[in-house]
Amino acid sequence: MTAAVVLALSVATLVVVLGAVLAAVRSGRSRTPSTEAVKQGAAKPDAGPEYFDPRTIKVGDTVHCAGVRFHAVGVLHLSRQGERRTEYLLEDGNRRYQWLSVEELRDQGAGEAGHLEVLLWTTVPTEGMVPAKSTLTMDGAEFSPVRRGTVAFRAEGATGMPDRGLLDFVLYHGNDGRLLAFRRPQGGGWAASYAHPLPPGSIRVERRS
Repeated sequence: MTAAVVLALSVATLVVVLGAVLAAVRSGRSRTPSTEAVKQGAAKPDAGPEYFDPRTIKVGDTVHCAGVRFHAVGVLHLSRQGERRTEYLLEDGNRRYQWLSVEELRDQGAGEAGHLEVLLWTTVPTEGMVPAKSTLTMDGAEFSPVRRGTVAFRAEGATGMPDRGLLDFVLYHGNDGRLLAFRRPQGGGWAASYAHPLPPGSIRVERRS
């Protein structure tokens, strides 16, 4: 297992899994690509067929994101107190990994449908750091804690994690607009990753045939 894979696994071995862990499976299969534009952010979960729901990405799909062609090699399904989040482990073909997270955020007001928040996470070298309860400074930005807790997860594909388990996490918001997440599988070490929201229309998916 290469150092890059270990680094990716450690991020997923957290929550966010907000981070990177994982690796999964997609090899020699013939494909008949069916490419659809993803309108994350603006897409309503209950919208008609003209909207592609990124939560339907499956292990084996090819995902074009942020100008890079990835393979979806693993999936984490996270749940906590009625909230659900899906994270896809993406690999660029050179053993470099990132997580793509998708979560429905409910709009304020009765009867309002939610919208999808789609984030692309990049591993952060933490060198033994642990999440602080107060503001912390990383890469010249200040990050304030906004949420912490534990989520249950279910894994698909070769994520490097058990099929099921619990993941501790701490989420921060930076003064530069980035999110920072620490997470760890219970009993493991902390890993961290940064994220920026992806703009609508920035993802395309080729379905595995």
